[in-house]
This record gives sequence, structure tokens and C-alpha cells, in this order.
Amino acid sequence: MATNWKLGLALSLVAVVFWGVLPLALSIALTGADPYTVTWFRFTVATVVLGAVMSVTRHLPSLRSMTRFSWMLLVIAVLGLAGNYVLFLLALSLTSPTVAQTLAQLSSIFLLLGGVVVFGEELSPLQRIGLVILLIGLGLLFNKRFLEFSLSARLAWGIALALFSAIVWSAYGLAQKRLLQELGSQQILLLLFFGSSILLLPFASPGTIPKMNSLQFGALLFCCANSLIAYGSFAEALKHWKVSRVGAVIATAPLFTLASMFVAKRFVAELVPSEELNAASMVGILFVVVGSALCALEGRQTTQS
Repeated sequence: MATNWKLGLALSLVAVVFWGVLPLALSIALTGADPYTVTWFRFTVATVVLGAVMSVTRHLPSLRSMTRFSWMLLVIAVLGLAGNYVLFLLALSLTSPTVAQTLAQLSSIFLLLGGVVVFGEELSPLQRIGLVILLIGLGLLFNKRFLEFSLSARLAWGIALALFSAIVWSAYGLAQKRLLQELGSQQILLLLFFGSSILLLPFASPGTIPKMNSLQFGALLFCCANSLIAYGSFAEALKHWKVSRVGAVIATAPLFTLASMFVAKRFVAELVPSEELNAASMVGILFVVVGSALCALEGRQTTQS
């Protein structure tokens, strides 16, 4: 039940802006470290910072009150969040920031389909229209690359990883929404960050981080701050606004990615990967955003309180 839709909207906007510019920062950080190391470092820094703040404010989570079902949900959320981080980075290294971020919006579709399959929900006419618009948008986005799918294993793998990244993120989102009934949003995030850091440690190479140049390390630090700000805002938004409305706002992330790429091209063009998007691809991105937003919205409009 929404408690403050204005606050929920503001928090959703904060999350979408930070998520929108994240792919650009990640693409720079990836020039100095591998995806597993980048992701492990982000989770570790987030754990230390958030843990210190919650320790001072005495809001650390109480694990004794968690049930076996809660622990199962927490494991699913950790695997979903860590998997999303790593898979998105792998997809980013094989495609481009705007393409990877646009495909990430399919998470709202998988979340919607999960509700239909698992909880027996029905698609409203508005959501069905949104699904058609999204599929058309994907076709327009890749209008120049259909032939490449069969010729370029790199691009095909990148798209497949981006799709799987969206699937595991939807699992994380569903698990966190249920965990909010027993723990605070920041408490859940701390457990997720800590669990993901431990999970990825065997695959990380911490020794490569001191070898990064100032720009690469600065981008990495921004990605760390992004984890705290974006996911913190997202978790709080779920408390104050309906998940469907939050999802509709998050669907606009590719527009912020595209804008950040345009600005970066003017200042650090040598570090920004080429997008190779034509007019039809740009229209496709807009269609994906609109389609994702419509799919996230509920069929009947209700007044938020």
C-alpha cells in the first residue's frame, strides 16, 4: 500500500538517473579491471560504508528474527543481484552502454510475466499494448544488426547475457519486495551487498585495482557510490509507491544513458564506445521505454495516497 507517492516518485527518479549514467562509468572502469573484480569491489565498498552507517545509527539487521523462508528469499535475492551485476557487465563488454541498458528494461517484462505464471495475474489491455510496442522497439533498435546476429558470436552472446541479466534481476526484485515485510530496506541491502561480496570474492582479482589509472579508478568509485544511492533509492521507493509505478519510471533509464553518452562524446570521445545507432534505432529505444512503462503500469488507474 503506497504511503507517499510524491516521495516514491522522487526516489524513483534518483534511482533512474544514477542507473542511466551507470553504463558509461562501468565501460570506463572495465578498461582497467575485469567484470568480477569491478562487481566485487562495488559490493565490498557498499557493504563497508552502509554497514558503518547502520552500526552508528544502531539499525543493523537482526538475523535471529528471520524465518527459514526469509533466508531462502535472501539467498534468491543475493544470487539475483550478484548475477545481474556480473551478467550486465559481461553484456556491456560485448555490446554498448545504450544497447545493454535498453535490453535491461526487459526486466519489467519478466517481472510482469512472473506475476502471470507464479501468481496467476492477468495482463490488462494496456499491458498487452505495451508488450507489442516493446517488441516493435527491439526490432527497430537492432534494425542494422539482424545479419550480425548470425555472423557475430560476440554480439549474440552480449544480447543473450543482457536478457539473462534482466531475468535474474526480476527474481531479485520479487524477493526483495517480499523481504520488506520483515526487514527495513537498508537492512536488506546490507545483507545483499555483504552476501554478494562474499559470493564473488573467489572470482575477483583485487590486485588489479591499484594498477588502474585515475580516470578508471574514479569511474569505479562512482560505480560504488551508484550502488548505494540507486539501490537505496529504489528500495525506499518500493516502500512509498506501488511497484508498478516505480517500474514505469525505471523504464526510462535508456534515455539517461543515451544523454550521458552524447555528453561524454564531446569531452572524452576516445573512452566512449561507438553506439552505431541510426534514426530507426533511436525510435526503437523510445518504443522500448514507452512499452516497458506501459507494461509496468496497472490496467486500472488508482489514486495514490
